[in-house]
Amino acid sequence: MGRFTFRYYPEPISPEQVEMEKKIFRYSLFIPSLFILAMWLVKITEIVLDIRFVHFGMHPRNLDGLIGIFASPLIHGDWNHLLGNSSSFLILSTALFFFYRKMAMRIFVLNYLLAGILLWLGGREVWHIGASGVIYGLASFLLFSGIFRGDRRLLTISLIVVFLYGSLFWGLFPIKENVSWDGHLMGAVSGTVLSLIFYKHGPPRQKFEWEDEPDEVEDEDEEDRNTTVSLSSDFYDKKI
Repeated sequence: MGRFTFRYYPEPISPEQVEMEKKIFRYSLFIPSLFILAMWLVKITEIVLDIRFVHFGMHPRNLDGLIGIFASPLIHGDWNHLLGNSSSFLILSTALFFFYRKMAMRIFVLNYLLAGILLWLGGREVWHIGASGVIYGLASFLLFSGIFRGDRRLLTISLIVVFLYGSLFWGLFPIKENVSWDGHLMGAVSGTVLSLIFYKHGPPRQKFEWEDEPDEVEDEDEEDRNTTVSLSSDFYDKKI
């Protein structure tokens, strides 16, 4: 019966595995930290030189706004805008690089570009700046990828995303002025599309022990049914 016991608590891991997980976590911080550093350097440059880089932002369906596909996520309106995006970006992008190690860079780059292209094609003809579109793409990818894969570890990440960033849902609608809700929407579409395209890739689904068990239980059930039928027949014969 031990092999059919449901194990709620995770298996203990060796010190070597713990050290490896720590090392992977440190590597997972590398790309997100570089990106955040770039965002802060852009803002510091604006302050020191007393200039604004808004004209390098996204201007949908205008040639002068094409550069915004690459540059707009690095530009922010004020310190509050930058601080809010930095914290959300750090958490979500680190989760991407930690749990989707082999495909994280591909997803990150594709989400970055696709969110920008979709905004340039379908956004309002105003200047859009900030990393919010990229953040919405990361959140939607982590959310739906876990759901589509049906992996309990990745589903846990999906639940954490919902718990921490459930309020992001309201950012998809034109509720507040001067907020790029269409940028948020295009980012969410980008992340959802990528989660569909790559749902068969990435970390293998962790199986429960009972999923690898042979079909002995079914054989035993069949034997029990045969025994029941035999006993019933014997009883029927005796009654006659």
